[in-house]
Amino acid sequence: MSETPTKQNCYLLDTSVILDDPLHILRLYDNNENAVLINDIVLAELNNKKDDIRGDAGFRAREFFRFSDNEKGRTIEFCELPECVQKCAQINAKECDDKYYRLSVTFGNANLLDKQVGEDIPLYIIYRKSYEIEKTYRHEHGLNDAKIGEIAQDYHLTLLTNDISFKIASEVQGISTQSIRNSSVDRPDEIEFLKTYIYQGDTPKLENIEEHLNFEQITFVQEAGDDKSQIYETGIQKYALVNNSHLEWCDFDKRFGEFYNDNLVRPINLEQKFYFTVLTHPQNYITVVSGSTGSGKTLIALQAGLELLNEDIVEGIIYARNTVTANDQQSELGFRKGDEGQKLGYFMYPLYSAINFTIEHMTKRSIESQVEYTGNINSMKQETATESFMVKNNIEVMDIAHLRGTTISKKFVIIDEAQNLTAATLKLIGTRMGDETRLVVMGDPNQIDHPFLSKRRNALVALLQKAKTENYIAGVQLRHTIRSEIANWFDKNF
Repeated sequence: MSETPTKQNCYLLDTSVILDDPLHILRLYDNNENAVLINDIVLAELNNKKDDIRGDAGFRAREFFRFSDNEKGRTIEFCELPECVQKCAQINAKECDDKYYRLSVTFGNANLLDKQVGEDIPLYIIYRKSYEIEKTYRHEHGLNDAKIGEIAQDYHLTLLTNDISFKIASEVQGISTQSIRNSSVDRPDEIEFLKTYIYQGDTPKLENIEEHLNFEQITFVQEAGDDKSQIYETGIQKYALVNNSHLEWCDFDKRFGEFYNDNLVRPINLEQKFYFTVLTHPQNYITVVSGSTGSGKTLIALQAGLELLNEDIVEGIIYARNTVTANDQQSELGFRKGDEGQKLGYFMYPLYSAINFTIEHMTKRSIESQVEYTGNINSMKQETATESFMVKNNIEVMDIAHLRGTTISKKFVIIDEAQNLTAATLKLIGTRMGDETRLVVMGDPNQIDHPFLSKRRNALVALLQKAKTENYIAGVQLRHTIRSEIANWFDKNF
């Protein structure tokens, strides 16, 4: 008999759980607290999915097989199943034709819940030659789900599925079910990094500052009382960033007045001023920012990158975004005309718009008209000015797909449209960052174009959620937009 503890819970995983994140196997195993199983149907569905090289589901399926160590796998007998499975099984082992396999899943040094896990995780597979449900099942779809449910019922296992219809159908039959999702973030719009506090007296204080993470943005509003004991706001506000459990005061009048490079476009509201300050903070290397079109995400990021470049903190600026719009195959790079640079140009309008705005700002201040400081005479000169500006400031555009296999060091990297990235793609990007590189991940969770992602489930909101618990990541929400009434109307009504 196995020596596994009897207090174990026994989980049977549906394909949807592994396609959500193969690391769920590790989470559920929980240092041998629970037993994790699948059946042959799930294994076959994963095998069919792995050839999908375009979708996130295909990537997750390939991840599962990459984690699986076939060298350590072996067939086993019923008596070698976890004790909780043996005790709960509602079948007679001697009369059952089911076969069993113990697959070893190796996650290496995956860091999960602050635990370094290097051991092999046992995943038990139940093979059934002939399912009873096949004899009576009459529906056009759902037979595979019914077979998985049959195993859950016969072995009295808790079925884990993220398929709501399968979950309901199983519960109706008395099967215990649960769901598990890793990347879904509830109420992403309510994630906040800018906080306001009231203070009285000359010097504001922040109680329980240890509870605040690095780079949280704080506004202090002064209140005072008159002779009649009435409290009123004085109009005096002070601003600070939290860093290492201390307040770093921000004098925005000086920072964006006498100490600001006049060739750069100034932030024009409080959110943008905090955003620029966070991006250029000497101890900040990762920033995630959410904001809709017109909030200044790209423009202010470009100004911060230019300042860091002028101060020799970075050696160049890289702007990258996902060039695959899953709903429009014709918009992919391979279907566009021109060379790689021309194809990428179709997707880099936000950067070019920010550059042209910066050029026009410089033009107004330029004593001598130069090609690099024009950009608004005609389209030909504007294109020349943009190209010249990019060369002068070492600005590169890149397809995210081309980040694989590269290492980017001492650069200011802007990743745009992150709401259309999966967590796996974001991990790919992050692991390409070298020494002294600063990474800015930006997007708008209300503008999802990816068929496998949603407002609550994408790389942008996942990183925003991380910024709420990690000192290493700075989070910014830009809620104030400066754009046309037409754009505002569509944003609010669609």
